[in-house]
Amino acid sequence: MTEAPPTSGRRGSRLLSLDMNEIGLIGILLLLYFGFGLTTNGFLSANNHLSLLRDAASIAIAAWAVTLIIIAGEIDVSVGPMVAFTSVCLAFMLKAEVNVVVAIVAALAIGGALGTLAGSLRAYFGMPSFVATLGLWSALRGMSFFTTNALPVTFKDNALLDVLADNILGIPASAIVMLVLFVIFAFISRKTAYGRSIYAIGGNASAAELCGIPVARIRVLIFTTSGVMAALAGVLLTARLGSGNAGTANGLEFDVIAAVVIGGTSLSGGRGSLLGTLLGVFVITLIGNGLVLRGINPFFQEVVRGVIIVAAVLANILIARYRKQSA
Repeated sequence: MTEAPPTSGRRGSRLLSLDMNEIGLIGILLLLYFGFGLTTNGFLSANNHLSLLRDAASIAIAAWAVTLIIIAGEIDVSVGPMVAFTSVCLAFMLKAEVNVVVAIVAALAIGGALGTLAGSLRAYFGMPSFVATLGLWSALRGMSFFTTNALPVTFKDNALLDVLADNILGIPASAIVMLVLFVIFAFISRKTAYGRSIYAIGGNASAAELCGIPVARIRVLIFTTSGVMAALAGVLLTARLGSGNAGTANGLEFDVIAAVVIGGTSLSGGRGSLLGTLLGVFVITLIGNGLVLRGINPFFQEVVRGVIIVAAVLANILIARYRKQSA
């Protein structure tokens, strides 16, 4: 089960630990922001800030659902290919002049169905979620390249997609979608029985089942949600690029998982927050943006990303050890 509610004697230290995690991330964000701002040309420009918000939205929309999956003690590595595949499907439908609303709903349904498939393999056949989503990762990436011959799929201009790619009141539409979904997911995770059940499953799935929580059903549902969120990210990316591309969102799954882990969500399940993930998303986005503007070699950027993930997991382990000792 999840950790017991804090007693009055333990409340102070537990709140301090949570605050330390989030305050630490805010400190890192300020350090990165002012560090890149003082040393990198163009970092503080208005256009770069809009670009930062768009890049953050591409990671965050998928990361909200993946946060719930990792809190439940599972993992989803199929996010990047899922975004690319649904983007290609949407582009093919628009190319065939399917109504844009119908095409978007169909793309979301495809994402949800694929997520349900991965969740069912985990929940009803006992397949580890890493294996189920890794298989999906390979199949979807292959299908995307096979059906497009690795070429962009273009379609006629569309007014609705233009709105999704544009700014609303000076803010990218994708960033507005990101923030609205953040509020919804944060509410669900903290204020609903469904959200508390996810924490319980991540803490101890067997005990949660004995308490009457429908573990299998919730596992399927969180993967279905992840598929829909990945498809939504694919829709927004298609609107932004004006085409469907099999190679798009390459490596997105690693950015998403890194953002969730940096945000303090435990890979062993049972602990995590959407606020932490939001801060983690901005840390990943700021680092990527700053390195690109400074002209750092793309291969070395991968090295930096890997070091960040390892450092974040190590910090998680040390914090968990500190909490256990202070309990």
